[in-house]
Amino acid sequence: MEQPTLIDFDPGPEAPAPAPEPAPVAPAAKRFVRELSDGESVDSVFELRALDRRQKRNGDDFLKLALGDASGLVEGVVWDSVDEIAAVALPGSAVRVTGRYVADGRYGASITVRGVRGAAADEYELADLSEAPPVPLDQMTADLDALIATVQQRHLRELLDRLLGEGGEVGERWRAAPAAKVYHQAYRHGLLEHSLSVAQGVSAMASTFPGIDRDVAVAGALLHDIGKIDAYEQSGGAIDLSDHGKLQGEIPLGYYRVRRAIEDVDGFPAEIAQAVLHIILSHHGRLEHGSPVTPCTREATLVHMIDNLGGTLGSFDRIEKGLGEGECWSRFDRALSGSAYFPQALAGAGTRAA
Repeated sequence: MEQPTLIDFDPGPEAPAPAPEPAPVAPAAKRFVRELSDGESVDSVFELRALDRRQKRNGDDFLKLALGDASGLVEGVVWDSVDEIAAVALPGSAVRVTGRYVADGRYGASITVRGVRGAAADEYELADLSEAPPVPLDQMTADLDALIATVQQRHLRELLDRLLGEGGEVGERWRAAPAAKVYHQAYRHGLLEHSLSVAQGVSAMASTFPGIDRDVAVAGALLHDIGKIDAYEQSGGAIDLSDHGKLQGEIPLGYYRVRRAIEDVDGFPAEIAQAVLHIILSHHGRLEHGSPVTPCTREATLVHMIDNLGGTLGSFDRIEKGLGEGECWSRFDRALSGSAYFPQALAGAGTRAA
């Protein structure tokens, strides 16, 4: 029987071995801003709240990042790979940051950033990154409703219900908005927190001094910053001025909104309208601070003073969150025109040492 012919089969060049699976990236060990200590290596997820490109004296670019979480805010500085990091560092997003935390006696605390990338969804908990008021939203809403109910002048109460009432488009935006971009209550629901605290302070002080129309003062206090719902825009934790805010300013925007609402309230007394609108126009106190007029009534003066006090004390809250472990003095702060002192930090350090 004839044997079959054997044919050699040339398999060709050897197929390359499959590439090894990339090693899984280790999850970042979350360190809150308040937990960072001098000299510590950082590999953690933060919320990028602002990015600012600047220039060194030699003309080279560098970046300043505002990195935040539920415990506070820390500055990040990028000296190298500026363009690459700027391309992936999107304000309002969660970013994983590597670098070193330094608490400098002259320049304050900051992270010298070596790398930034967008954080994966499984690398962080949203509640760990989002700053919020210390008082629950439900409690603030209940306190607001109770305060509005004490306003006896029916036209003012109708105006407050129209603008700030729960479920209305303006009221919902007002309750959700931040109170500022940086200095105080710069987080969701911050405007509600600030306006409510100012109005509560005004209500308490109105009986202390004679001649003050409490209803006008409380209504003006609740509405004094309503222009911020149009002046600011927020994406995640990143807050910036809107086009309206840059072109018109928060005070004119607030004046216009309240003026239009007053016109929709049938029979609104002209003298009360003038009193409330004057509070909105003058609440910054000085022309150089953005008010087109200075306070000329008792009610406007009271709202300005309590508003200024509330903003300043809110700055202390912000500054304290950025202190390092055991620090009792902050660096210079523009809102205070000086440094802030927190003696309780020393007491806490002593307790830990014991």
